[in-house]
Amino acid sequence: MSELSHNPIPHKQIHPGLQFLILVGLLLGFLIFGQLLAGVIIGVKYGQDVLLDIANLKLSSPQAQSALWIMQTTGTTIPILITPIVFSYFIVREPDEYLKNNVHFPWILAFLVFFIMLFSLPVIEFLGNLNQKFPLSKALRDYESEVQKMSDSMLQMNSFWSMVFDLLFIGLLTAIIEEVLFRGAMQTVFIRWTKNKHVAVWIVAILFSAFHVEFSGFIPRMFLGLLFGYFTVWSGSIWPAIWAHFVNNGTIVVITYLAQQKIVNVDPNDQHSFNNVIYIVSGLIMIVLLYFSRYIAVKRQIADHGEELGSDF
Repeated sequence: MSELSHNPIPHKQIHPGLQFLILVGLLLGFLIFGQLLAGVIIGVKYGQDVLLDIANLKLSSPQAQSALWIMQTTGTTIPILITPIVFSYFIVREPDEYLKNNVHFPWILAFLVFFIMLFSLPVIEFLGNLNQKFPLSKALRDYESEVQKMSDSMLQMNSFWSMVFDLLFIGLLTAIIEEVLFRGAMQTVFIRWTKNKHVAVWIVAILFSAFHVEFSGFIPRMFLGLLFGYFTVWSGSIWPAIWAHFVNNGTIVVITYLAQQKIVNVDPNDQHSFNNVIYIVSGLIMIVLLYFSRYIAVKRQIADHGEELGSDF
């Protein structure tokens, strides 16, 4: 009996297909609850008229702006953050594997990832222009136009400190919560389900782009999802992907702020800032940097695990 008492029964692993359904169910449940809670908070604090203003996208008043941030934080940000934590700790009970919150990776990756993301900007623009050629229904275009109004409203920055706030909230916090959900929990589920890291990275990149419900930017966002996915697979850590995501989002915030303050003469929404030569050169440089990133990251994983992992990447 004494020997048995020191050998607890191992936790039975749930089939990855069922894991995915549970993860999606948790996400939907927390999002619905968060939206309802946000509505109650806004209704109590500002009144029902402000709720109607948000629903009708009348965002000119300060109360509507504040209410929109409450809706974003309580109704979206917190639910997305809670979902993978609950899933990893209480459902599959493998937080280290599903959250990948470790910092044991070559720190030179942070340097390489930064420049990969900078050189990806022309590539993203090219893919965005390609995406625009796909036909969308008028209803879908109208919907995306309304969503863009909300995004533009949250990116209105009247001071340096409002830019810092957006940089931390839209840049950093969004990067953390989305990467922990998609590249941490969800990508791990699909790696175990498909037993193929490449297939898992592509599936999650597609789901990541679809989650944003913005089909006019589906292809460039999927491309970003692929980069984030491979950064995580190669390094075994979520942090290179979070850093890459932050660099991408943060660049948009900073450029938007500088344009709003007339410091630079740049239109953040302009999809024709680069030419074909820059598209090609930046793409080639990015490929070279990706090769070195993969080589350095996988080499560290092989050294740490003492096994041949390279063929899996």
